[in-house]
Amino acid sequence: MVSLLGSAAASLAPLQLGGLLSEPLGQALAVIVAIAVVVLVGRVALKVAWRLVTIAAVVVGALLLLSFFGINVL
Repeated sequence: MVSLLGSAAASLAPLQLGGLLSEPLGQALAVIVAIAVVVLVGRVALKVAWRLVTIAAVVVGALLLLSFFGINVL
């Protein structure tokens, strides 16, 4: 029962705050929040990308070292 009331209140919150987004400061806040979400998602994506690049560099470096000793893996 409490979760139903909580979800109802959460669904009414945008209606209550709708007037705030019509003002310039409200729109600026909405833009800043949107930019913050993009930055946070970008940070996660870059963290994964750096790990992939590091793993690829280690693997290619190991294959290069092996090829120097005459061991061709590929």
